[in-house]
Amino acid sequence: MPLDGYTLHLLTGELKKEITGCRIEKIHMPARDELVFHLRSRDGAKKLFISASSSIPRINLTASAPENPGTPPMLCMFLRKHLTGCVFTDIHQLGLDRVIFAELKGTDELGDPVTFTLALEIMAKHSNFTVINSEGIIIEAIKKSDLTTATIRQIQPGFKYVLPPSQGKLNILETDTDTLISAVKKQGDVPLSSALLKTLQGISPLISREIAGLVTGSDSLIGDLTQKHFDSLASKIDRLRETLVSGGTPTMLIKDGKPFDLSFTDITQYGFSVESKQYETYSELIDGFYAEKNLIERTGQQSRELQKTLVNLIARSKRKYETRKEEKEKCAEKEQMRINAELILSNQYLLEKGALYYDLENYYDDYKIIRIKADPALSPAANAQKYYKEYNKLKNAEKLLDSLLEESRIEIGYLESVLDSVKRARGFTDIAVIKSELSEEGYLRKNRSKKDKAPKSLPPVKYISDDGYTILVGRNNLQNEELSFKVAAKNDSWFHTQSFPGSHVIVIGGGDILPERTCRQAAAIAAYNSSARDSSQVAVDYTEARELKKLKGGKKGMVIYHTYNTMWVKPDRELCERLREK
Repeated sequence: MPLDGYTLHLLTGELKKEITGCRIEKIHMPARDELVFHLRSRDGAKKLFISASSSIPRINLTASAPENPGTPPMLCMFLRKHLTGCVFTDIHQLGLDRVIFAELKGTDELGDPVTFTLALEIMAKHSNFTVINSEGIIIEAIKKSDLTTATIRQIQPGFKYVLPPSQGKLNILETDTDTLISAVKKQGDVPLSSALLKTLQGISPLISREIAGLVTGSDSLIGDLTQKHFDSLASKIDRLRETLVSGGTPTMLIKDGKPFDLSFTDITQYGFSVESKQYETYSELIDGFYAEKNLIERTGQQSRELQKTLVNLIARSKRKYETRKEEKEKCAEKEQMRINAELILSNQYLLEKGALYYDLENYYDDYKIIRIKADPALSPAANAQKYYKEYNKLKNAEKLLDSLLEESRIEIGYLESVLDSVKRARGFTDIAVIKSELSEEGYLRKNRSKKDKAPKSLPPVKYISDDGYTILVGRNNLQNEELSFKVAAKNDSWFHTQSFPGSHVIVIGGGDILPERTCRQAAAIAAYNSSARDSSQVAVDYTEARELKKLKGGKKGMVIYHTYNTMWVKPDRELCERLREK
C-alpha cells in the first residue's frame, strides 16, 4: 500500500496546520465509503477528502471534490446533523501506525457544547471511518462489524471504541538507533528488508527495500551482514529519522508515464526505469497519485456493467458484419450467372430439353468449352431465364449488402466510441448521460418512469493552453456533436485521433493562426482523451471546424472530413492535469 505510516505522519503534520480551527460547512458523500468535508476558515474555503475504501483508503485536502449522487445516503444525513458547524481542534496519528484521529468541538441542538473524535483507520480491507463521542462510544461508522464478522473488536453504534490490535513494532521517533538495530538482529536469518518490516512501525516495503539496497547493495540475509553493514544501517536509520522530523519531500514515482508509487524521499532502487516528480504538499501528492484510480473505483459497478454490455454489443455487430461480408463474397458469382444465361440463349437452337448439362463454347474466354448445369425438366430458354433470375437476385443483394456492411461499420465505430467514453467517464453523471444516449439509440431499454428526468450533462472538459487559448473536450458523443457543430466557429481548430475512438477537441482560436505549441498541446490532449491514451505515439488529425460534415446514416458524434493535416504526439497525462481548468 503506497500510503504508509511514515507518509501518513508527514501528512498528518501538514493537515494539523491546515485544518485546525476550520469549521465544517457542508458534508457530502460521493460514494458509500467516501466523505468530503467542506471547511471554512479565515484563510478561505478548503475541502477535506476522506476514503475508507478497501483499495484506496486515504485522507487529504483536495482541489476538486468528486461528484455527488442526487440523493445523500442516510449516513451522510446523520453526519450533517451532528457534525455541521463543528470546528477541528486537533488531528494526530496513533504513533506511526495508519490510524488518524481528528478532534471536533461544537454544540448540540440545545446549544450545549459537544466534542467528537473522528477515527480513520487506513488498513486495506479493514479500513474504516468511525465517529466517537466524548465518552469513547461509537455513534456511527462507515463499516460496521460484530462477532459474526470480527472476533477481536466490534464496530457498532453504542459500543466502546477499541483501538486496532498493536503489532508490537518500534517507533523510530521514540526509540534510539541501537535498540532498533538490536531488534532487527533478533528477527532471525531473513532478508534485511523483511527484518525492517517486522521491526519498524509504519515502514513500507518500498522504504525497507530502499534501506536494504543502500546498506548491502541488494537485500542480504541478516546472518550474512557484517559490523560494517550494521554501522551503515544505523546511519541510514538516523537519516530516515531526520527526514521524518524535517518533513521530507512529497515525491511521486512515475513508470511508463503513469503514477507508480509515492514517497517522502528520493528512491534509487528502480534506477532509470522510474522517474520522480516532487510536489509542494503531501495532499497534492496523494490527490495526484490516486486521481485516476479513484475515478475508476467511484464509477465502479455502473461502469463495469455498461462496459460489459457494450463489449457484447460490439461483438454481436462484428459477427453480423462478418456474416454480411461472407454473403457479399458469394455475390461475386453473379457475373457467371449472367454469362451462363447468355451462352444458353445464344445456343438454344442447338440444345434440347432433358439435358443435365450443356457443353458450350465460352466466347468470353477464348471459346473454351464450359459445362453449364441444366434442369432437365426445363427448356433451354427456361434454364437461361433461371440463370438471369439468379443473376438479378445476386446483383440486388450485392447493392443491399454494400449498404448493410457500411451500416455495420458505422455501428461498430459508434459502439467503440461509446465504450471509450465509458472508460474515461469521470463520475455518475457521465455514466448516466451515456446510458441515456444508448437508450435513445435503441441499445438499452428506456426507463419507463415518467418522474425520472433525462440527466443533464456536465460541461465540456476545459483546458487552457500555455499560450492562453481555450481547449474544449467532449465527454461523450452527444457533447462531441454539440462541440463540433454548435459551439465551434467555422475557423476554430478541430482535433481527433486518427483510427481510434476518442473525444472531439476544439481550440477556440478567434480567427487567429494558432501557435505551434498550442496545436501540439491540443493534439496531446486529444490523444490522451482517446482509446489510444496508453500508446507511445498517436496520429492526430486536425482541421478547421468548417471542414466537418455529418456522416450520412451515422450516429451522434460521427463526422467525416477530407481536408486535414496530421501530427504524431505522445498522450500526456501530466500535461492534461496541468492545463485542465480546476
